[in-house]
Amino acid sequence: MSTGEPTRSRAATEEKSGARRDRERPPAPEPLPHPVVDNHCHLDIADGDWISTEDAIAAAAAVGVRRIVQIGCDLPGARWAVQAAADHDALVAGVALHPNEAPRLAATGDLEAALEEIERLAQAHDKVRAVGETGLDTFRTGDDGRAVQEESFRRHVDIAKRLGKTLVIHDRDAHDDVLRVLDEEGAPERWVMHCFSGDADFARRCLDRGAFLSFAGTVTFKNAQPLRDALAITPVDRVLVETDAPYLTPTPYRGRPNASYLVPLTVRAMAEVLGADLETLCRTIDATTETAFGGAW
Repeated sequence: MSTGEPTRSRAATEEKSGARRDRERPPAPEPLPHPVVDNHCHLDIADGDWISTEDAIAAAAAVGVRRIVQIGCDLPGARWAVQAAADHDALVAGVALHPNEAPRLAATGDLEAALEEIERLAQAHDKVRAVGETGLDTFRTGDDGRAVQEESFRRHVDIAKRLGKTLVIHDRDAHDDVLRVLDEEGAPERWVMHCFSGDADFARRCLDRGAFLSFAGTVTFKNAQPLRDALAITPVDRVLVETDAPYLTPTPYRGRPNASYLVPLTVRAMAEVLGADLETLCRTIDATTETAFGGAW
């Protein structure tokens, strides 16, 4: 599969749901004083034709975001992520079935085969560093799909542990259940709470279990004070930054398509919350991301 061909369309998803977005490309922010890694991006999800994979990587590098973790969260996306990581020096990959994907696959009898393929993909290339995003999502999946969702999460935890991969967790409205499953299964050596969405108390509970906490553009939103409180109590050597692009674009461009080149907006907001020197924070995030994802690339 060519990595120039996205596997999904954000615009189509929003059209189906009735959402409408401003598609104008935000301007590039001031470059960071030291490179950082965007540790969670979906280059395979198209947002119209506004930016190609190659342009996204180049634009990010120009502002100090020289490395990206490309996350595939369904089978087409996972296959794409593996190929993209093989094709681009700047990328490594994560592969998994998104928690909302598991009930759909179970309904068609395809979940077991899909999980087996995810395990094969996790071993397909040495640049596949992560199993994720997996986890729990009670916002979009109702009661009838939650048992399957939890079983899929447990299987991904097992795959990550057996293969020595970083576990990347999606947690939407499921804080207590995510930690319950991790306590019951035993967390891998390295695990990341993607797009951390809890308060300071939940942050402490995750940190006590060894998590890295990844903060996205949401930390810049006006209504996100509990999230900023969580960041404020997180040791800097457990802090990561991400875009979740093309989603969660930071202020002042919230609602427009996101891309890795906008990470500097989030990092600068994080430095303010932490009262940290910007260059020192960038250096720490860069080193911490390598630790979280199994070394440099």
